[in-house]
Amino acid sequence: MTVASSSRRRWLTTGLACAAAVAAPWPALADSRTVKILVGFPPGGGTDAIARLLAEPLRDALGVPVIVENRAGAGGQLAAQALKAAAADGNTLFLTHDHTISILPQVMRNPGFEPAKDFVAVAGFATFVNALAVSGGTPAKGYRDFVAWVRQQGGRAAIGIPAPASVPQFLVQALAKRERLDLVAVPYRGSAPMMADMLGNQIPAGVGSVPDFIENHKAGKLHVVAVMGRQRQALLPDVPTLAELDVPGFEEVPYYGLFAPAGTPKATLEQISAALAKVIAQPAVRERLSAMGLTVGHMTGEQLAQRERAYTEVWARIIRDSGFTPQ
Repeated sequence: MTVASSSRRRWLTTGLACAAAVAAPWPALADSRTVKILVGFPPGGGTDAIARLLAEPLRDALGVPVIVENRAGAGGQLAAQALKAAAADGNTLFLTHDHTISILPQVMRNPGFEPAKDFVAVAGFATFVNALAVSGGTPAKGYRDFVAWVRQQGGRAAIGIPAPASVPQFLVQALAKRERLDLVAVPYRGSAPMMADMLGNQIPAGVGSVPDFIENHKAGKLHVVAVMGRQRQALLPDVPTLAELDVPGFEEVPYYGLFAPAGTPKATLEQISAALAKVIAQPAVRERLSAMGLTVGHMTGEQLAQRERAYTEVWARIIRDSGFTPQ
């Protein structure tokens, strides 16, 4: 065999090996038939839309089928319990936000799971803000207009929230105290049914995430009148923050991330995190997430865990100061 043919053979072998490595599934998931992403809220809501947006490109990045499974109820509690019961093999993930991970365990005596013990953070991919929106059936177009309208109704109004004992509920309480109004938080099983009642003018206002409201706000079917966070949102430049409206305490920004059962191999977690980073770096995906009102950015599992702990401490103080008693 000549030197040239030997070199050509080595080059061909190396090239085929590299091609196989690119085409093969992620090693830790190679024996998986399906990766399931649990969502704790009904179809049609913001969290569900985000999960379905990410599922297809994650399938391509991981090399295995990826499906979304809704386990709606109790503010994500049922999905969290399902994650706890799942095998720690990377086949079951939980896409969720601050409420289920940082808030729910502090407002329930027995939620059926302990995030720090039962889950491991895989990766974060976005932050967002919650907002107060008013239904199109009210004459209000801004926050002060809404407060004035409630006073005209005798000082009492119902405000929808996606889940009981949630950040939206504490915001309703803070607004009632600040404005000296009788505001009643009405809990729903997720943002989708709350939105249906708002659009049907069955309820005059609601508190949810900007992704929940943004499309209907753009269409003029409802009006976002205030947002949480430290600064105004790029998609809502004319909408003031709560701090601007003299309602302090809601500056911290919640997060979205993927979580897995405790004990999932580190290599598997790192591979899923890398796949998610690859997905949200795609311009089309990033643009769609941004258009939903999310601030997109990859967080490693450790970075997400640190954010979770910090956010939990902030809300521990808010919940304690509110006088709320865990149910």
